[in-house]
Amino acid sequence: MTSSPSIPRRHVLASTLGAAVAAGCAAAGPMSPAMPPASAIPADSRGGLELVRRMRCPSTPTGIAFSPGGRLFVFMPRFDAKVTFTVGEVDADGRVAPYPDAAANRPDPARPQATLVHVPNGVFDAAGRLWLLDAGLVASSGPPMAGAAKLVCIDIATNRVLRVVSLSGAVVPTSSLNDLRVRAGGSGREVAYVTDQGQDGQGALIAVDLASGRAVRRLGGHGSTASVEGVLKIVEGRPVEKVDAAGRRQPVQGGANGIALSHDGRTLYYAPLMGRRLYTVDAAALLDAPSDAAVAATVRDLGEKGMTGGLACDDRDRVYLTLQEADAIARRHPDGRIEVLASDPRLLWPDTFHLAADGWLYVNAAQVQRRAEFRGGDDRQKPPYDVFRLRIDAGPAATG
Repeated sequence: MTSSPSIPRRHVLASTLGAAVAAGCAAAGPMSPAMPPASAIPADSRGGLELVRRMRCPSTPTGIAFSPGGRLFVFMPRFDAKVTFTVGEVDADGRVAPYPDAAANRPDPARPQATLVHVPNGVFDAAGRLWLLDAGLVASSGPPMAGAAKLVCIDIATNRVLRVVSLSGAVVPTSSLNDLRVRAGGSGREVAYVTDQGQDGQGALIAVDLASGRAVRRLGGHGSTASVEGVLKIVEGRPVEKVDAAGRRQPVQGGANGIALSHDGRTLYYAPLMGRRLYTVDAAALLDAPSDAAVAATVRDLGEKGMTGGLACDDRDRVYLTLQEADAIARRHPDGRIEVLASDPRLLWPDTFHLAADGWLYVNAAQVQRRAEFRGGDDRQKPPYDVFRLRIDAGPAATG
């Protein structure tokens, strides 16, 4: 597909997403210019994990991203009407302000590409631009708002939107877009890859040529992108199941969820939320192959890796795993060996990784398993939400 005629214009959302930014940020207090030195980090760490930030988020933070200068952004999907804003910036004291402002975070069906609806994650490219993934959902179920599924690219130095790329032609009524990887801001082809976990567990991958805005849906209905029937995730000693007020239970559905891109940009790693196996696919084939069958021919099953959410890849092509059942972080080596790097009871539903250039691996504890829909209507989430870091011996995979 191609983007709509209005999409390529620079600053297309500036009147909404760029307005009142200064006032909004001032209300939140000064933003941290960089992460504190190790000597300033609280000593309460287990298994090598260090607590670096406690975020006073108003709702479940599934994603985090640090800018090259140390600004921390948090992404809170609009699971229900109580979510007042879906993208925030976290200051040094853990306060969270709507980003770029409150107005930009108010969904408007009349201007679906000019407001942020449901952002589960975001990443920075090689040029330091922030890319947001907007799933366009107005709740945790139902079809995406017409025209709202998109990628939004923001210059955080000016808080201005540089570009919006529509994903409307690549989503279906049961879509639930989840995670994002972008390779842009360098000298090569600029691309983005998105996972769609599917509300019914029938997921897919979406590949985007950022130069043209063409977005294609791939591997829909393929076993590697689907929720595995009968799989049960156990966190904090309880099965993660949807439970209503009457005690009726439903299994959680979750197809393609975590995603990571190899250092050379040629291989995409991905895994279902409800599944224990890790897969790869040829990244170029996602955009250029003539058919889904040709894409499927490049899929490889890398075997068991545990029950995970977010994935990340370093510059030695080792894949990092959020082991949500074990409150742990693991790493898969290219030869298939998996090592557990750290485990910590505070790591409640590790969700999103951020691998920094200085060798720190950051991860957030999202507390998803404590949400009301998994507890018979009783919300057990306990803000603040924690961000941890772990020293590793590598840098991030290239983003440009």
